[in-house]
Amino acid sequence: MAYETLDVTIKDGVAHVAMNRPEKLNAMNGTFFSEVGKAFKALDANPDVRAVVLSGNGKHFTAGLDLKESASVLGGAEGDPARVRDKLRRHILWLQDSFNAVDNCRVPVIAAIHGACVGGGIDLIAACDMRLASEDAWFSIQEINVAIVADLGTLQRAPYLLPLGILKELAFTGRKMLPDEAHRLGFINHVHADKDATLEAAFSLAQEIASKSPLAVSGTKAVLNYARDHTVADGLDYVATWNSGMLLGEDLMKAATATLTRQTAEFAPLLASDAPA
Repeated sequence: MAYETLDVTIKDGVAHVAMNRPEKLNAMNGTFFSEVGKAFKALDANPDVRAVVLSGNGKHFTAGLDLKESASVLGGAEGDPARVRDKLRRHILWLQDSFNAVDNCRVPVIAAIHGACVGGGIDLIAACDMRLASEDAWFSIQEINVAIVADLGTLQRAPYLLPLGILKELAFTGRKMLPDEAHRLGFINHVHADKDATLEAAFSLAQEIASKSPLAVSGTKAVLNYARDHTVADGLDYVATWNSGMLLGEDLMKAATATLTRQTAEFAPLLASDAPA
């Protein structure tokens, strides 16, 4: 499928989703939100995809929300105030759903970040499973600087990625966080010299993940995300149910045999869903 704001390629089980509005610093417009949701739902449904790398083309990862387009959504509406606000709420929920598709994608998503990652960019990478950054990257919860409460996932997901006091400081001030601080705090997994090195490391990590059992990888992500959103008791019950249904497949024997014989296991792809796209 061709996209206007994204480049999407798949090779050897690894998908690459590159934001592709370099002339606009990958600012996020309505088309982008529509396409990123569709793209990740399509990748989720593709049984050949085992990991995803997310990056940005051009000078920066993303400048965040396209403020020029957003102004037309936020202002100038006429009519009954309650209906206007209901419409805005539904619009925000639609935007959220685009990034929920990243979080809910059955395979791990690795963000490869360079240059600026601000505003909506933080919402986006918070929905990813891992984050790698170049030395020139910087991060800002920019919404506070334009009198907006960040509403696409940063304030909900980042408390699991950053100490709460630090997150509050970043959210209340909009200050820059540089890669050394982000790495020290655990927000970033690794820091690399430049954009190319960051992408290389992201693809290397994605290829390692893609070599594992796709059932075990998707199950691990599902169980981790469930545990994040529920109690310990709920999470333990969920993984018991998950493994009672998934553990006794061929991948377990393949992996065990490969470990004992010091060979590399080859795992079959998942089955394609019969559900309409």
